[in-house]
Amino acid sequence: MNPMMAARLYSTVQGTAMPTAPTPQANPANEAGGFAELLKSVVSQTADQTRAAEVQMTQNVNGQGNLIDVVTSISAAEASLETVLAVRDQVISAYQEIMRMPI
Repeated sequence: MNPMMAARLYSTVQGTAMPTAPTPQANPANEAGGFAELLKSVVSQTADQTRAAEVQMTQNVNGQGNLIDVVTSISAAEASLETVLAVRDQVISAYQEIMRMPI
Protein backbone atom coordinates (compact mmCIF):
# COMPACT_ATOMS: atom_id res chain seq x y z
CA MET A 1 0.00 0.00 0.00
CA ASN A 2 1.47 3.36 -0.96
CA PRO A 3 1.47 6.32 1.46
CA MET A 4 -1.08 8.38 -0.49
CA MET A 5 -3.55 5.51 -0.50
CA ALA A 6 -3.05 5.03 3.25
CA ALA A 7 -3.58 8.76 3.84
CA ARG A 8 -6.80 8.73 1.80
CA LEU A 9 -8.10 5.72 3.70
CA TYR A 10 -7.20 7.31 7.01
CA SER A 11 -8.95 10.57 6.09
CA THR A 12 -12.01 8.61 4.96
CA VAL A 13 -12.16 6.75 8.25
CA GLN A 14 -11.72 9.97 10.23
CA GLY A 15 -14.40 11.73 8.18
CA THR A 16 -12.10 14.44 6.89
CA ALA A 17 -11.09 15.29 3.38
CA MET A 18 -7.53 15.14 2.14
CA PRO A 19 -6.02 18.62 1.96
CA THR A 20 -5.73 20.03 -1.51
CA ALA A 21 -3.53 22.72 -2.95
CA PRO A 22 -4.65 26.13 -1.64
CA THR A 23 -6.37 28.49 -4.02
CA PRO A 24 -6.45 32.27 -3.69
CA GLN A 25 -10.19 32.16 -2.96
CA ALA A 26 -9.74 29.61 -0.15
CA ASN A 27 -6.99 31.54 1.62
CA PRO A 28 -8.45 33.23 4.74
CA ALA A 29 -5.62 35.79 4.78
CA ASN A 30 -7.01 37.32 1.57
CA GLU A 31 -10.33 38.16 3.23
CA ALA A 32 -11.14 41.55 4.70
CA GLY A 33 -9.76 40.72 8.17
CA GLY A 34 -6.32 39.67 6.98
CA PHE A 35 -3.89 38.40 9.58
CA ALA A 36 -6.15 39.09 12.56
CA GLU A 37 -8.96 37.01 11.07
CA LEU A 38 -6.51 34.23 10.27
CA LEU A 39 -5.30 34.13 13.88
CA LYS A 40 -8.86 34.24 15.19
CA SER A 41 -9.78 31.33 12.93
CA VAL A 42 -6.79 29.23 13.99
CA VAL A 43 -7.43 29.82 17.70
CA SER A 44 -11.11 28.97 17.20
CA GLN A 45 -10.22 25.73 15.41
CA THR A 46 -7.80 24.82 18.19
CA ALA A 47 -10.48 25.40 20.81
CA ASP A 48 -12.94 23.29 18.80
CA GLN A 49 -10.45 20.43 18.55
CA THR A 50 -9.76 20.64 22.28
CA ARG A 51 -13.49 20.47 23.01
CA ALA A 52 -13.84 17.48 20.69
CA ALA A 53 -11.01 15.72 22.52
CA GLU A 54 -12.71 16.41 25.84
CA VAL A 55 -15.99 14.98 24.52
CA GLN A 56 -14.20 11.84 23.30
CA MET A 57 -12.49 11.42 26.69
CA THR A 58 -15.79 11.85 28.54
CA GLN A 59 -17.49 9.29 26.32
CA ASN A 60 -14.65 6.83 26.88
CA VAL A 61 -14.80 7.30 30.66
CA ASN A 62 -18.54 6.61 30.51
CA GLY A 63 -17.85 3.45 28.52
CA GLN A 64 -19.41 4.77 25.31
CA GLY A 65 -16.37 5.82 23.32
CA ASN A 66 -13.60 4.13 21.40
CA LEU A 67 -10.03 4.45 22.67
CA ILE A 68 -8.68 4.98 19.14
CA ASP A 69 -11.00 7.98 18.70
CA VAL A 70 -9.80 9.42 22.01
CA VAL A 71 -6.14 9.09 21.06
CA THR A 72 -6.76 10.54 17.59
CA SER A 73 -8.67 13.54 18.91
CA ILE A 74 -6.07 14.23 21.61
CA SER A 75 -3.28 14.06 19.02
CA ALA A 76 -5.13 16.50 16.73
CA ALA A 77 -5.73 18.90 19.62
CA GLU A 78 -2.09 18.66 20.68
CA ALA A 79 -0.84 19.34 17.15
CA SER A 80 -3.11 22.38 16.86
CA LEU A 81 -1.95 23.74 20.19
CA GLU A 82 1.71 23.25 19.27
CA THR A 83 1.10 25.10 16.00
CA VAL A 84 -0.55 28.02 17.80
CA LEU A 85 2.31 28.17 20.30
CA ALA A 86 4.90 28.15 17.51
CA VAL A 87 3.11 31.01 15.73
CA ARG A 88 2.89 32.92 19.02
CA ASP A 89 6.61 32.48 19.59
CA GLN A 90 7.38 33.76 16.08
CA VAL A 91 5.12 36.80 16.53
CA ILE A 92 6.81 37.64 19.84
CA SER A 93 10.23 37.22 18.25
CA ALA A 94 9.27 39.49 15.35
CA TYR A 95 7.90 42.11 17.77
CA GLN A 96 11.11 42.03 19.81
CA GLU A 97 13.17 42.40 16.64
CA ILE A 98 11.12 45.42 15.59
CA MET A 99 11.54 46.99 19.03
CA ARG A 100 15.33 46.62 18.75
CA MET A 101 15.45 48.55 15.46
CA PRO A 102 16.85 52.07 15.68
CA ILE A 103 14.47 54.87 14.86
